[in-house]
Amino acid sequence: QVQLVESGGRLVQPGGSLRLSCTVSGSINVIYRMGWYRQAPGSQRDFVATIGRSGITNYANSVTGRFTISRDGAKNTAYLQMNSLKPEDTAVYFCHASYPTIGADFWGQGTQVTVSS
Repeated sequence: QVQLVESGGRLVQPGGSLRLSCTVSGSINVIYRMGWYRQAPGSQRDFVATIGRSGITNYANSVTGRFTISRDGAKNTAYLQMNSLKPEDTAVYFCHASYPTIGADFWGQGTQVTVSS
């Protein structure tokens, strides 16, 4: 019923910027926390950033100062502004939404970000 769809991923050069978007449909309950995670080709899915209902944010050390997570509650949309991109940022980026009121969470399908010359 709940569906998350990411968009915005593409090929960019090192030092470039991208903004990812995640839209949530079928959300009749309050989304307590939204976040972004990423998975490089041969690695696990890693935490990138989260944002709670109050707007409090958390970031992985590797992206602090370069990435900014935000949300628009009226549209149930989360964003990830990525600046000063590095080749090691290359990964599939996944959106995540947490619904503790029903004890459930959901993942999007992912959007590919490739940072390369």
